[in-house]
Order: sequence, then C-alpha cells, then structure tokens
Amino acid sequence: MLAARAAAGPLDGPLPGDPLNSPNLPVVLQLVLPEGARVRFDDRVKVSFPAIAENQRQFPVQVDARAVPGVRRIIIFADLNPIQKAVEFTPHAAEAFIAIRIKLDQRTPVRAAVEVADGSWLLAGGWIDAAGGGCSAPPVSRVKGDWSQALMQVRGRLWPSGDGGPARLALALRHPMDTGFVDNIPSYWLETLAVTAGGRRLAELALNASVAEDPSIMLMPHLREGESVAVAARDSGGLDVAVRVAGQSPIPPSREAP
Repeated sequence: MLAARAAAGPLDGPLPGDPLNSPNLPVVLQLVLPEGARVRFDDRVKVSFPAIAENQRQFPVQVDARAVPGVRRIIIFADLNPIQKAVEFTPHAAEAFIAIRIKLDQRTPVRAAVEVADGSWLLAGGWIDAAGGGCSAPPVSRVKGDWSQALMQVRGRLWPSGDGGPARLALALRHPMDTGFVDNIPSYWLETLAVTAGGRRLAELALNASVAEDPSIMLMPHLREGESVAVAARDSGGLDVAVRVAGQSPIPPSREAP
C-alpha cells in the first residue's frame, strides 16, 4: 500500500520499469528526489563500483555522466540503506563526474540520479552484495577513541590536465560520519562542501551520514591556468574548515582522467 501511494506522489507520470526490480524504488524516489520528478533510465549514466563489497563501511562508487549534456545535479543513493541518499553533487563549473565512498547496510541497488536541463532525472545503477552493518557499526576512529584529534583536517591534491581539459581534484577529510544507529553515539556528519576558484563556484556537495567515515572525494573542476582552489566544509555540529589546494604536476598525457 505504501509503495503504490509513493509511486503516485513524487513522480510525474507512471514509474518506469526498474531494470533492477527493486521493490523499494518508488518509496526511495520519494525520499531522494524533488516532488513531481520525471524519471527515466539511461545507460549514458555510468555507475561503477567493485563486484564485491570487501568493506561495507568504505564502498567506492564512481558516477560518470559526462556523456549527458546539461547535467545540473547528481545524487548517489542506495535503495535499501537506512539512510538512502548519500550525496548530492552540483557541478557548477566541473565535469559531471564524482567518485566517493559510501556505507552499505545490506545487499542493495546502488544508483545515481542525474538531473538534466529540462528538470527530468536519469537513473542508472546496479546491485551489490554486502555483508551489512556499514551504517550500524561504530566508526573506526570512535573505537580507537582518537576521532576528535584530527576532526575536520583536510588533505587535497590538484592536478591540472596539461592540455586545457578539466583538472583532477582529490580531497580527504577527517570525520567520523556518525549515523546515529550506534548506541550512545548521536548522528554527526560532514554536511556541506564547496569548491571555488577565483570567486567562481566550481562544485557544491551536500552529504549525509551514509557517506563513509573520513570522506574521500574525487572531482574534475574546470580551472584557468595557474589557479588553485579553495575548499570550505561544514559539519552538522556547525564546525567549519577552509583550506586552499594548489596545483601539482599536470596529469601525464598518456594517463586517462578517471
């Protein structure tokens, strides 16, 4: 009854057939997409991840929608996670590409929803088997007791393309990313991250606690020659951090961008 009601609510028109046959998709779309979203499946959106989840607390997901024109936003979500939506990425002046690590709580479809210029959403993804517990196990830093010593420290590397194409930006931030599902540990997570250069917005991310502990992120921003980037982040407790990342050596021409 819930699924039928949800399918009629947020979607403009009937729900298209789900190639992954997930019974939760209508409900999940109600949670992760705007009211009235028009959706369809599109294999131009490439969602890549390992065939096996060796570590359900740190599961790498890459979304490449560079074959789709006019991308506005990319959302990564897992149908059967207790916190389905992991990250919402807005590529203001960046390629429609993101790589990040998320948590998995059980066997689930992992998907991307890509908003395009006409306001509709393109869906793609696949099933992944996982032992579970990624969202309900305490973070490693909590177990060690050292989580506060490096909280919100940022490490970053920036590689210009060397041929006028997009740069490559790798970021790693220290944060426990608590889901609130562990006894006596309230939810506490990195909430927003913004990347700018020369006063221009390059990329913005809104994150949820289903992103892996110590978030690791790869983006492909568009930079002018010699530019560095500014990175600003805030967590759910109101703690802010701002750093600048300067360019490294250009990516060798023989090395493909991610």
